[in-house]
Amino acid sequence: MLKELKNHIKERLGFLNQTKLLIAISGGIDSVVLTHLCHKLKLNVALAHCNFGLRAAESDADEDFVIQLGNDLDLEVFVQRFDTKKYAEINKRSIQMAARELRYDWFEELANQLKFDFILTAHHADDNLETFLINFTRGTGLEGLTGIPQINGKFVRPLLPFSSQDIEQYAKDNQIKWRDDSSNQSVKYLRNKLRHEVVPILKEINPSLLQSFQNTLHNLKGSSVITTHAIDGFLKHTIEKTNSNEIRYKISEFKKLSNPQPYLFEVFKEYGFTEWNDVCNLLDAQPGKQVLSSKWRLIKDRQYLLLSPIQKTQETIIWVEENDKAAKTPIGTLFFDTIDAISLAQKHSIYVDKDTLNYPLKIRKKEEGDVFFPIGMRGKKKKLSKYFKDEKFSLLDKENTWLLCSGSKIVWVINHRADERFKVTPNTTNILKIEIENN
Repeated sequence: MLKELKNHIKERLGFLNQTKLLIAISGGIDSVVLTHLCHKLKLNVALAHCNFGLRAAESDADEDFVIQLGNDLDLEVFVQRFDTKKYAEINKRSIQMAARELRYDWFEELANQLKFDFILTAHHADDNLETFLINFTRGTGLEGLTGIPQINGKFVRPLLPFSSQDIEQYAKDNQIKWRDDSSNQSVKYLRNKLRHEVVPILKEINPSLLQSFQNTLHNLKGSSVITTHAIDGFLKHTIEKTNSNEIRYKISEFKKLSNPQPYLFEVFKEYGFTEWNDVCNLLDAQPGKQVLSSKWRLIKDRQYLLLSPIQKTQETIIWVEENDKAAKTPIGTLFFDTIDAISLAQKHSIYVDKDTLNYPLKIRKKEEGDVFFPIGMRGKKKKLSKYFKDEKFSLLDKENTWLLCSGSKIVWVINHRADERFKVTPNTTNILKIEIENN
């Protein structure tokens, strides 16, 4: 196995030979064998161990074992203790998920602080099969069936080509000691249930299961590349607009497809949507209909689907005193400057007769019944809602529009239209330039 790993690293992971590495070690057979292999290959490694405090004396014995292993191999050891149960309770996580978050967050923090280039984990071929089966039983797309990535950011898994049997045989041949985690025998966890009850039956049916599975993964990854390429090409003529507030997709492009649902899934899967029939129904829904995930919303707006992050609603009012030179808003900073003469107004600036203003000014969102007198319309009043409709504002455009007001009167629909009542006239003696520097 040592020779095979050396060749695998040479062919696929050569960068490990010239970098500073951190091994995530539990004390179990997989991570202990990985440590011994890396030590024999003279890789520049240190050990990182998490004590989750979930098995009392057994957890502490694992920690002592890892520290002793580091001493035996003359390797630096980092240990972090966690109150996993408290973290899970506070953050409303399962114990398994809490341990995973704590583990990976600490590994990355440690690597960043101490300049480790990569973090090695001891995932192997059987782990890969179990992950495939977990994703399969829960329902997933093609991406969820392509297995554990060998390289994922800072995390590298050099043992993926090897089976648990390969690892156990190497440990026995080299008289390597390790710690057994008693919780790994409990079938109340899905992964353990698959490991102890399902995978053995599959291996009995097909003794070459892992090799067949590797071939399947290879084919699925190839199909995934084709799918990604097709979706990228589709999005080039489907996305019309993108900014920090929204991504706008043409509904017409989805409706050209004989079966749009797979495309909708591939385009929006990373945003956490799960109700795919509802997403598909948006194509023919009434404007304003939306589907929510935990952090995103997808909205039908005329001929578009609008993807936007869910933001906490804040009824914010920003006050501007007469002597203020600037005011920060969620969309940018407003600047106020008294000047002697005007030049051509731009979208992001207006000129007003300062003497027509009543201070303090107010910056706010739209309210029901808002009206204003759009400049250039010769004093004609217009409902703000009608202005939005005429200008073809999307639902998100309306939500993200801010108003500069003097008392109850709108001075400026910021970034869009000034109000006639505050414009500079030949009789104006006090000109105020108001300009926004957008975020």
